[in-house]
Amino acid sequence: MNVIIILIVFVIFFPLLLWKIFEQAGYEGWKSIIPFYNYFIWLKIIDKALWWYIFLLIPFINFFIMMLMIVETAKCYGKYHLGAQALAVVFPCIYLPYLGFAEKEIYIEPANRVRVKKSVFREWTDAIIFAVVAATIIRVFLIEAYTIPTSSMEKSLLVGDFLFVSKLSYGPKVPNTPIAFPFVHHTLPLTQFTKSYVEWIKLPYYRFPGFGKIKNNDVVVFNYPDGDTVALKVQNQSYYSLVREFGHERVWNDKLNFGDITSRPVDKRENYIKRCIGIPGDTLKIVDQVVYINGKAVDVPNKSQFKYTVKTNGTSINPRIIKKLDITEDILTNESGNLIITLTEEGAQQMRALANVLEVKKIIQPKGLWQSYIFPFDSIYPWNVDNFGPLYIPKAGAVVNLTTQNLPFYSRIIKAYENNSLDMKDGKIFINEKESNSYTFKMDYYWMMGDNRHNSADSRFWGFVPADHIVGKAVFVWLSLDPHKSLLDGKIRLSKLFRSIH
Repeated sequence: MNVIIILIVFVIFFPLLLWKIFEQAGYEGWKSIIPFYNYFIWLKIIDKALWWYIFLLIPFINFFIMMLMIVETAKCYGKYHLGAQALAVVFPCIYLPYLGFAEKEIYIEPANRVRVKKSVFREWTDAIIFAVVAATIIRVFLIEAYTIPTSSMEKSLLVGDFLFVSKLSYGPKVPNTPIAFPFVHHTLPLTQFTKSYVEWIKLPYYRFPGFGKIKNNDVVVFNYPDGDTVALKVQNQSYYSLVREFGHERVWNDKLNFGDITSRPVDKRENYIKRCIGIPGDTLKIVDQVVYINGKAVDVPNKSQFKYTVKTNGTSINPRIIKKLDITEDILTNESGNLIITLTEEGAQQMRALANVLEVKKIIQPKGLWQSYIFPFDSIYPWNVDNFGPLYIPKAGAVVNLTTQNLPFYSRIIKAYENNSLDMKDGKIFINEKESNSYTFKMDYYWMMGDNRHNSADSRFWGFVPADHIVGKAVFVWLSLDPHKSLLDGKIRLSKLFRSIH
């Protein structure tokens, strides 16, 4: 339906505004309402190369091309001032008919227009506007640069890695908030809480076709699902986990500790990067840290990390060994005096070979131990980070039978992601005020987990990732900086530059 509306606006309604301009340029006015042909005539009127028409067929890019065509049309009426051109772009539905019908406005063929010499200020302004527009198109629809801020994907991706994320891999999506300060996310530069966007215009979710679909084990960037609501003073924590821990009333009223509570549209929620473990239609289960998809054990990524207890003969581990094993997580000591170290499987094997190490044992939370902060946050599912599920990952169009027992899995999907009302009355489930014993999913959902399994806030902590939250696929690391070192002390990780992401 959204596509049909867009076609009606841009193919039929918008060119209708040019009827009188077409006549003044020597063409019959009715040609302005012939779909697709009208843009061909319009390009001739403003004397632009017909290859521009190719860009008019490319979604979103055509929007910027149309802005340029509006500016060129304004120039045909002697509007060279930046203010007048901006007025034409912002209010074309008023400005274009005005140019055509106002008696004092006279159409001048492009070949006969007076050459206007631009001031230095105007030259720079035009160059900056062009650069911002071009960079915005690339950033929103082609490829975007990201930085890894946390160790949730260590050692696959390191803190300080700079990577490119392909928007074309899964298809670029239209921004929900198209009016925003360029090149920043949700907060204005040099401010702590000021929004970088306005919501006067909010566009519905739409994703253009991509080169493929998300596959199991893809490394994916997505908007944080729990980020629809944020306590501004503790933005690094899930609002919903805060409510579960401290209560709704305190989180909303304790401004000193939590600050104001705000909501964010999908495209302005924090960007997370994880590995996609489960895709729509999969059934996921974790048994003693081994992930099973549809009953089959999944290979653990080569550089995945877990926490281990390391028992020594009483002597400390040589710092050079710590450096050689590339241990980046803090080393802790438990009540028994044993070390708690985050290691890869290879690192654990090398640790076992040390002369002063007596035992290296993986820390596994036992089956049946309920960690209340683990999805779906209900004691009838005593799950934890290492033993979890089984859980069905919803697929668009799939139907699930709803019961009071499985409702905790899907209540947030029904309410927050797919915008329905959900109530319980006398043990019965009501969706949009109708009693329901089943639900048909509107979107696909995904299950994301970090490779650093014991230090990753992922789907185990907040559940499913909706399709409209998917940003793109991480494809290439072009720079890697160690945040703990100086430039002269090996800050640039030379061995980690220019590597693809698997």
